[in-house]
Amino acid sequence: MTAPERCVVVTGASSGIGRASAEAFARSGWHVIGTGRDPGRCAAAEADLRAAAADGGRVDFLRGDFSEMAEVRRIATEIAALTARVDVLVNNAGGVRDGLYTSSEGLEWTFAANHLAPFLLTRELMPLLERAVRDSQPGSVRVISVSSLGHAQCKGMRWDDLMMLQDFAAGPAYCQAKLANLLFTRELNRRVSGKGIVAQAMHPGKVGSNFSSYGEASLQAYMATQDLIPPERPARTIAWLATAPEAGENGGRYFFDLAEAEPTPQARDDEAAARLWQESERILETL
Repeated sequence: MTAPERCVVVTGASSGIGRASAEAFARSGWHVIGTGRDPGRCAAAEADLRAAAADGGRVDFLRGDFSEMAEVRRIATEIAALTARVDVLVNNAGGVRDGLYTSSEGLEWTFAANHLAPFLLTRELMPLLERAVRDSQPGSVRVISVSSLGHAQCKGMRWDDLMMLQDFAAGPAYCQAKLANLLFTRELNRRVSGKGIVAQAMHPGKVGSNFSSYGEASLQAYMATQDLIPPERPARTIAWLATAPEAGENGGRYFFDLAEAEPTPQARDDEAAARLWQESERILETL
Protein backbone atom coordinates (compact mmCIF):
# COMPACT_ATOMS: atom_id res chain seq x y z
CA MET A 1 0.00 0.00 0.00
CA THR A 2 1.46 3.34 -1.05
CA ALA A 3 1.72 6.19 1.42
CA PRO A 4 -0.84 8.99 0.92
CA GLU A 5 0.30 12.14 -0.86
CA ARG A 6 1.39 14.70 1.72
CA CYS A 7 -0.26 18.10 1.43
CA VAL A 8 1.05 21.42 2.74
CA VAL A 9 -0.75 24.77 2.77
CA VAL A 10 1.58 27.78 2.71
CA THR A 11 0.01 31.20 3.13
CA GLY A 12 1.75 34.22 1.68
CA ALA A 13 3.44 31.97 -0.87
CA SER A 14 3.60 34.46 -3.73
CA SER A 15 6.90 35.99 -2.57
CA GLY A 16 9.60 35.97 0.09
CA ILE A 17 9.71 33.32 2.80
CA GLY A 18 6.42 31.76 1.78
CA ARG A 19 7.45 31.32 -1.82
CA ALA A 20 10.85 29.87 -0.87
CA SER A 21 9.15 27.48 1.56
CA ALA A 22 6.56 26.41 -0.99
CA GLU A 23 9.35 25.71 -3.48
CA ALA A 24 11.17 23.52 -0.95
CA PHE A 25 8.03 21.44 -0.47
CA ALA A 26 7.35 21.29 -4.22
CA ARG A 27 10.86 20.05 -4.92
CA SER A 28 10.26 17.29 -2.36
CA GLY A 29 7.14 16.08 -4.15
CA TRP A 30 4.45 17.45 -1.83
CA HIS A 31 1.04 18.66 -2.91
CA VAL A 32 1.55 22.38 -2.31
CA ILE A 33 -1.39 24.74 -1.93
CA GLY A 34 -0.17 28.31 -1.83
CA THR A 35 -2.09 31.48 -1.13
CA GLY A 36 -1.34 35.07 -2.02
CA ARG A 37 -2.99 38.44 -2.53
CA ASP A 38 -1.46 40.04 -5.62
CA PRO A 39 -2.70 38.37 -8.85
CA GLY A 40 0.51 39.01 -10.78
CA ARG A 41 2.81 37.67 -8.09
CA CYS A 42 0.52 34.70 -7.54
CA ALA A 43 0.56 33.77 -11.22
CA ALA A 44 4.35 34.07 -11.42
CA ALA A 45 4.86 32.04 -8.26
CA GLU A 46 2.45 29.34 -9.39
CA ALA A 47 4.28 28.95 -12.71
CA ASP A 48 7.70 28.81 -11.07
CA LEU A 49 6.58 26.36 -8.39
CA ARG A 50 5.08 24.01 -10.96
CA ALA A 51 8.28 24.16 -12.96
CA ALA A 52 10.29 23.32 -9.83
CA ALA A 53 8.01 20.54 -8.60
CA ALA A 54 9.39 17.02 -8.44
CA ASP A 55 7.77 14.31 -10.53
CA GLY A 56 4.42 13.54 -8.97
CA GLY A 57 4.32 16.85 -7.13
CA ARG A 58 1.28 19.08 -7.47
CA VAL A 59 0.90 22.83 -7.06
CA ASP A 60 -2.32 24.81 -6.62
CA PHE A 61 -2.55 28.53 -5.93
CA LEU A 62 -5.41 30.50 -4.38
CA ARG A 63 -5.85 34.27 -4.20
CA GLY A 64 -7.37 36.22 -1.35
CA ASP A 65 -6.92 39.18 1.00
CA PHE A 66 -6.18 37.91 4.50
CA SER A 67 -7.32 41.15 6.13
CA GLU A 68 -10.85 40.07 5.19
CA MET A 69 -12.18 37.13 7.19
CA ALA A 70 -14.77 36.36 4.50
CA GLU A 71 -11.85 35.82 2.13
CA VAL A 72 -10.13 33.51 4.62
CA ARG A 73 -13.29 31.44 4.91
CA ARG A 74 -13.60 31.27 1.12
CA ILE A 75 -10.00 30.12 0.76
CA ALA A 76 -10.55 27.44 3.40
CA THR A 77 -13.51 26.16 1.39
CA GLU A 78 -11.43 26.15 -1.80
CA ILE A 79 -8.65 24.23 -0.05
CA ALA A 80 -11.17 21.60 1.04
CA ALA A 81 -12.18 21.25 -2.61
CA LEU A 82 -8.57 20.58 -3.62
CA THR A 83 -7.56 18.05 -0.97
CA ALA A 84 -9.07 15.65 1.54
CA ARG A 85 -6.22 16.21 4.01
CA VAL A 86 -3.71 18.81 5.18
CA ASP A 87 -0.54 17.38 6.72
CA VAL A 88 1.16 20.72 7.38
CA LEU A 89 -0.24 24.24 7.58
CA VAL A 90 2.32 27.06 7.38
CA ASN A 91 0.78 30.31 8.63
CA ASN A 92 3.23 32.70 7.03
CA ALA A 93 1.15 35.51 5.49
CA GLY A 94 1.22 38.88 7.23
CA GLY A 95 3.18 42.07 7.21
CA VAL A 96 3.41 45.61 8.47
CA ARG A 97 1.72 48.81 7.27
CA ASP A 98 2.57 52.50 7.48
CA GLY A 99 -0.60 53.55 9.25
CA LEU A 100 -4.09 52.60 10.35
CA TYR A 101 -6.03 50.71 7.69
CA THR A 102 -9.33 48.96 8.32
CA SER A 103 -10.97 46.22 6.30
CA SER A 104 -14.53 46.22 4.99
CA GLU A 105 -15.37 44.24 8.14
CA GLY A 106 -14.03 46.97 10.42
CA LEU A 107 -10.87 45.09 11.38
CA GLU A 108 -7.48 46.78 11.72
CA TRP A 109 -5.24 45.41 8.96
CA THR A 110 -2.19 44.37 11.02
CA PHE A 111 -4.11 42.43 13.67
CA ALA A 112 -6.42 40.89 11.07
CA ALA A 113 -3.79 39.74 8.58
CA ASN A 114 -1.15 38.64 11.08
CA HIS A 115 -3.31 37.05 13.78
CA LEU A 116 -7.01 36.68 13.06
CA ALA A 117 -6.46 35.24 9.57
CA PRO A 118 -4.17 32.37 10.67
CA PHE A 119 -6.37 31.80 13.72
CA LEU A 120 -9.46 31.46 11.52
CA LEU A 121 -7.76 29.49 8.74
CA THR A 122 -6.39 26.98 11.23
CA ARG A 123 -9.82 26.57 12.78
CA GLU A 124 -11.48 26.11 9.38
CA LEU A 125 -8.88 23.57 8.22
CA MET A 126 -8.93 21.55 11.44
CA PRO A 127 -11.10 18.75 9.93
CA LEU A 128 -8.51 18.29 7.16
CA LEU A 129 -5.65 18.27 9.66
CA GLU A 130 -7.49 15.72 11.80
CA ARG A 131 -8.10 13.57 8.73
CA ALA A 132 -4.38 13.53 7.97
CA VAL A 133 -3.69 12.27 11.50
CA ARG A 134 -5.61 9.04 10.82
CA ASP A 135 -2.93 7.49 8.60
CA SER A 136 0.16 9.44 9.65
CA GLN A 137 2.98 8.78 12.06
CA PRO A 138 2.41 10.39 15.47
CA GLY A 139 3.52 14.02 15.50
CA SER A 140 3.82 14.36 11.74
CA VAL A 141 0.75 16.59 11.26
CA ARG A 142 1.83 20.11 12.16
CA VAL A 143 0.82 23.76 12.22
CA ILE A 144 3.76 26.16 11.86
CA SER A 145 3.35 29.88 12.51
CA VAL A 146 5.85 32.52 11.44
CA SER A 147 6.33 35.05 14.23
CA SER A 148 9.15 37.55 14.73
CA LEU A 149 11.78 38.61 17.20
CA GLY A 150 9.75 41.82 17.26
CA HIS A 151 7.38 40.11 19.70
CA ALA A 152 9.92 40.94 22.42
CA GLN A 153 9.16 44.66 22.00
CA CYS A 154 5.56 44.09 23.08
CA LYS A 155 5.23 43.83 26.87
CA GLY A 156 1.75 42.34 26.68
CA MET A 157 -1.53 42.33 24.80
CA ARG A 158 -3.64 45.49 24.92
CA TRP A 159 -6.76 43.74 26.11
CA ASP A 160 -8.86 46.92 26.18
CA ASP A 161 -8.03 47.73 22.54
CA LEU A 162 -6.49 44.71 20.79
CA MET A 163 -6.65 46.32 17.36
CA MET A 164 -5.33 49.65 18.71
CA LEU A 165 -8.17 51.46 17.00
CA GLN A 166 -8.14 54.11 19.74
CA ASP A 167 -4.36 54.61 19.85
CA PHE A 168 -2.72 53.18 16.73
CA ALA A 169 1.00 52.99 16.01
CA ALA A 170 2.29 50.81 13.18
CA GLY A 171 5.36 49.36 14.90
CA PRO A 172 3.68 48.44 18.19
CA ALA A 173 0.72 46.98 16.29
CA TYR A 174 3.02 44.66 14.37
CA CYS A 175 4.96 43.62 17.48
CA GLN A 176 1.72 42.84 19.32
CA ALA A 177 0.52 40.75 16.38
CA LYS A 178 3.77 38.77 16.44
CA LEU A 179 3.34 38.19 20.18
CA ALA A 180 -0.17 37.00 19.35
CA ASN A 181 1.34 34.43 16.96
CA LEU A 182 3.29 32.88 19.81
CA LEU A 183 0.38 32.92 22.26
CA PHE A 184 -1.83 31.38 19.57
CA THR A 185 0.71 28.62 18.94
CA ARG A 186 0.90 27.87 22.66
CA GLU A 187 -2.86 27.62 23.14
CA LEU A 188 -3.40 25.81 19.86
CA ASN A 189 -0.90 23.15 20.85
CA ARG A 190 -2.61 22.72 24.21
CA ARG A 191 -5.92 22.18 22.45
CA VAL A 192 -4.82 19.84 19.64
CA SER A 193 -1.86 17.86 20.97
CA GLY A 194 -4.26 15.20 22.22
CA LYS A 195 -5.52 14.82 18.66
CA GLY A 196 -2.03 14.08 17.35
CA ILE A 197 -1.37 17.55 15.90
CA VAL A 198 1.71 19.58 16.85
CA ALA A 199 1.91 23.39 16.74
CA GLN A 200 5.25 25.18 16.58
CA ALA A 201 6.38 28.75 15.85
CA MET A 202 9.50 30.30 14.41
CA HIS A 203 11.07 33.64 13.66
CA PRO A 204 12.82 34.08 10.32
CA GLY A 205 15.42 36.73 11.08
CA LYS A 206 15.96 39.84 8.96
CA VAL A 207 15.08 38.69 5.47
CA GLY A 208 15.61 40.31 2.11
CA SER A 209 12.01 40.38 0.83
CA ASN A 210 9.20 42.85 0.23
CA PHE A 211 8.33 42.74 3.95
CA SER A 212 8.89 46.45 4.60
CA SER A 213 7.59 47.77 1.28
CA TYR A 214 4.26 48.82 2.82
CA GLY A 215 5.77 49.94 6.12
CA GLU A 216 6.73 53.34 7.42
CA ALA A 217 9.63 55.19 5.81
CA SER A 218 11.67 54.78 8.99
CA LEU A 219 11.27 50.99 8.80
CA GLN A 220 12.25 50.92 5.14
CA ALA A 221 15.32 53.03 5.89
CA TYR A 222 16.29 50.75 8.79
CA MET A 223 15.92 47.59 6.72
CA ALA A 224 18.05 49.14 3.98
CA THR A 225 20.96 49.35 6.44
CA GLN A 226 20.72 45.73 7.62
CA ASP A 227 22.63 42.67 6.51
CA LEU A 228 19.65 40.73 5.22
CA ILE A 229 19.50 36.99 4.68
CA PRO A 230 17.87 35.33 1.66
CA PRO A 231 14.35 33.90 2.08
CA GLU A 232 15.70 30.41 1.44
CA ARG A 233 17.38 30.40 4.86
CA PRO A 234 14.22 30.68 6.99
CA ALA A 235 12.48 28.44 4.44
CA ARG A 236 14.93 25.69 5.44
CA THR A 237 13.80 26.05 9.04
CA ILE A 238 10.14 25.88 8.01
CA ALA A 239 10.74 22.73 5.95
CA TRP A 240 12.68 21.25 8.86
CA LEU A 241 9.87 22.08 11.28
CA ALA A 242 7.46 20.33 8.92
CA THR A 243 9.45 17.12 8.60
CA ALA A 244 12.08 16.61 11.32
CA PRO A 245 11.10 14.01 13.94
CA GLU A 246 12.37 16.20 16.78
CA ALA A 247 10.11 19.06 15.67
CA GLY A 248 7.10 16.76 16.01
CA GLU A 249 7.51 16.49 19.77
CA ASN A 250 6.80 18.90 22.62
CA GLY A 251 4.74 21.43 20.70
CA GLY A 252 4.22 25.07 21.56
CA ARG A 253 7.89 25.86 21.07
CA TYR A 254 9.70 28.64 19.20
CA PHE A 255 12.56 28.17 16.72
CA PHE A 256 15.16 30.10 14.77
CA ASP A 257 17.66 28.83 12.22
CA LEU A 258 17.05 25.09 12.78
CA ALA A 259 17.24 25.35 16.58
CA GLU A 260 14.92 26.05 19.48
CA ALA A 261 14.96 29.63 20.77
CA GLU A 262 13.69 31.19 23.98
CA PRO A 263 10.71 33.54 23.59
CA THR A 264 10.03 36.28 26.10
CA PRO A 265 8.11 35.55 29.31
CA GLN A 266 5.03 37.32 27.94
CA ALA A 267 5.02 34.84 25.05
CA ARG A 268 4.93 31.93 27.52
CA ASP A 269 1.94 33.24 29.48
CA ASP A 270 -0.65 30.46 29.39
CA GLU A 271 -3.36 32.65 30.88
CA ALA A 272 -2.81 35.28 28.18
CA ALA A 273 -2.79 32.58 25.50
CA ALA A 274 -6.17 31.26 26.65
CA ARG A 275 -7.60 34.77 26.89
CA LEU A 276 -6.39 35.69 23.39
CA TRP A 277 -8.10 32.60 22.01
CA GLN A 278 -11.37 33.62 23.65
CA GLU A 279 -11.05 37.22 22.48
CA SER A 280 -10.30 36.09 18.92
CA GLU A 281 -13.39 33.88 18.90
CA ARG A 282 -15.44 36.78 20.22
CA ILE A 283 -14.22 39.15 17.48
CA LEU A 284 -14.95 36.60 14.76
CA GLU A 285 -18.45 36.00 16.12
CA THR A 286 -19.28 39.69 15.57
CA LEU A 287 -18.58 39.56 11.84
